[in-house]
Amino acid sequence: ALAVADAFIDDARNAIEQRGAFYVALAGGTTPKDAYELLAQQPRRERVDWANVHVFFSDERCVPPTSEESNYKMAAGTLLSNVPIPPENVHRIHGEDEPEKAAAQYAAVVGKMLGNPPRFDLIMLGMGADGHTASLFPGIDPHTDEQRLVRAYYVEKLKTHRITFTPVVINNARHVLIATAGLTKAPALYAVREGPYEPLVHPIQVVSPSNGRLTWY
Repeated sequence: ALAVADAFIDDARNAIEQRGAFYVALAGGTTPKDAYELLAQQPRRERVDWANVHVFFSDERCVPPTSEESNYKMAAGTLLSNVPIPPENVHRIHGEDEPEKAAAQYAAVVGKMLGNPPRFDLIMLGMGADGHTASLFPGIDPHTDEQRLVRAYYVEKLKTHRITFTPVVINNARHVLIATAGLTKAPALYAVREGPYEPLVHPIQVVSPSNGRLTWY
């Protein structure tokens, strides 16, 4: 968590110094939560020029922003409500809307602000015990409709829709940071790093920035 928080700070400083703003996509899940809490506390809180940070989300559950399952709510509670970031700089996915509509609307926002394909300064990701990342889950080809920036699809194992960035967005970032921890994820981590390329089985294997850095924590 310390390393992830400090990587966030370094990328923010570099982006703001070089281009005047920092565009970051946050991850949901349990692993980044501690890093968000560290960023919201001193001394790290004052090391980020929050007025020039624009926050997006790499994926979202199809729930309202008040739901305990919402990635936005987790990030808001741990980080965004505790730092001086302008509300208009927080760009959430409207998971409460019809999934295809929400995906199309978010793609329009991302494309308008960052181009097509968009060029994020940092995309933060995690990895599930099944090898998924963002909301790219096993059993669905992650390259499907990958020219779309954001896609919504039904995850059979979860019996729900999810909204997610596509590989074209993830792999165009300047820096992709994957943070994963826990014994339950060790078999997937080994398979992803040491095994054959099987993105239908381990979708996180599609993460390979075309002109940027990939860092595993």
